[in-house]
Formats: sequence, structure tokens, C-alpha cells
Amino acid sequence: MSNRVRRDKDDGRKGWAMAFVAVSLFCIIFFAARGRFQAPVSSQAVSLALSPFQQAVDWGANEVRYVTSTVWEIATLYEQNKMLRNEVEQLRGINLQANEALAENERLRSMVNYQQAAHQFDMVAARIIARESDTWSSMVVIDRGTMSGIANDMPVVTPQGLVGRVVEAGPNSSKVQLILDPRSAVGTIVQRAESRVTGIVRGDMDNPTMPQMVNIPKNADVVEGDVIITSGFGGIYPKGIVVGIVNSLKNDDGGLLKIGVLESAVDFQKLEDVLVITASREAPPEPIKPPPQTPGTETDPATGENEAGQDAEGQK
Repeated sequence: MSNRVRRDKDDGRKGWAMAFVAVSLFCIIFFAARGRFQAPVSSQAVSLALSPFQQAVDWGANEVRYVTSTVWEIATLYEQNKMLRNEVEQLRGINLQANEALAENERLRSMVNYQQAAHQFDMVAARIIARESDTWSSMVVIDRGTMSGIANDMPVVTPQGLVGRVVEAGPNSSKVQLILDPRSAVGTIVQRAESRVTGIVRGDMDNPTMPQMVNIPKNADVVEGDVIITSGFGGIYPKGIVVGIVNSLKNDDGGLLKIGVLESAVDFQKLEDVLVITASREAPPEPIKPPPQTPGTETDPATGENEAGQDAEGQK
């Protein structure tokens, strides 16, 4: 029974297919033969009868053209979008390179201006190439060594201020101890003319980004906002290099001295390029003069010598 029904369906489909083919052939022959003979009535009738088929064919052709055009436009837009994305990525990379070159140019220009202004120093420019992981805030490595004239204990600076000193000079690279290192010690002085208080700046293990100025007398004239510079004592750091600004003051554990917490002049988080001072033509600081003493005291050698001379003359 099912086979018979299936055969009937197949026969019906074949009949419709044959009818469609016959109508299509008739349409093709009719349109090909139009104009070769005159049959107004029959032509109008046939045209009227075939009008739905002609409209269907035109609609199908228009749809095919529309779909083809749409697919082509989508493909074209996809390729253009892909090209634009590639161009955007290239322009983004070029922009990053340009910004990096601009930032480097600004840093180098600042260093050149500093070198020209600080004519009392001979300096070698260097770039930081590494930071020691175990002492990240205390030690860096620069790309200059003994072959560039670098030696141990040479000061390292930037146009903003003091960085540290060379502690280990190799042929092509050197290690620099930063002033943030608790093991460092920099002789400093308050720049303000009314103060001129001296002290030692060293790193603080509890606050690695802000060094401390220690050994300040409790009643010393040091206030927040004072600029701290190198004093020149000690023979390593020349006088007058900015170290930092007093951010706050506190008493030490004993209560007899004050500690100044400094905001360093150099931003060590962004430190990339430095200058190594290889020679200084700056005059050494004047020695500390002892305060005047009462004549005749034992602590005044000159007075003692004069009195001894007077006694000798009296004996003569």
C-alpha cells in the first residue's frame, strides 16, 4: 500500500515537472518567435496568459541580482574592514613609537641642558638596563663601565637631583647604589640661608621610597618644605646637588634628635637615564672653623703660644 502511494506521489511530481518544462519551452519559443509573424489577437492572449510567468521570471532575476549585489557588497565591506583594522593597528604602533621617541627626546634634551649648565662637571650619560630583584629600590645597573671612564664612588645624578653612587664598575656596565639604600650615607645641608643645618641622608627600610635626614639636633632650624642639598663633605658627592624636600619631621627613638622624612627630588619609579660625574672642577668646601674661645684657655692653642712667647721674653 505504501509503495503504491509513493509511486502516485512520484508520478504527480513528474507530471508537474513535465508541465513546467513544457510551459518553459513554450515561453522560450514564443518570445523567440515574436515579431516574425503578425497575430495580434493570439499574441495578446498568449502575452496575457504568460504574463504571470514573465513577472515571476523577472522577479527571480531581480532577486538573484539583488542577492548577488548584496553578497558582493558584504564581501567588499569585509575586506575593507579588515584592511582598516590592519591600518589602525599599524598607526597605533607608529603612535606608540612616536610617543616613546618624544619622551626619550625630552629626557635627553633635559640631560644635555643640565650638562651645559653644570660646566664644572665632566659627565657620561648612561641608561639603566637592570634592577636587582632582591634590592629593587636600592641598586640598579647602568650600561657604562670602566671602558667609558666609570670608576667606583663616582656620583650619579639626573637633571632633577642626586641618584646615588657607583659601587661596582665593570668593563661595560656598573652597579649604582641609590640614596634609597639604607646602607648609603650622603652628607647634606639645608639650602635655606637662615638655617644651613647639616645632616646625613640614608634610606629607610620601612619606607623605601622616602629617604631620611638623620642626626638633626632637636632645636635645629629645619622645617617642612626645606630643600636639602649635598654638603660636599665626605669627598664623594659634590656640593649643591639637590637631594630632596623635607616632607615631615619626627623625633628619633632617643628623643634628643630629629629625623626629616624627605621626598626625593628624583622619581626613582620612572628612572631610565642618568649622568655619571666622572670629574669635578668645583672647589672643595671650606673647613669647619671652631667657635671663638676665651683667651688663656687650654683649648686655644694660638693664645697659649702667645702667652708662652710673652713669658719667655719676660724671663730674658
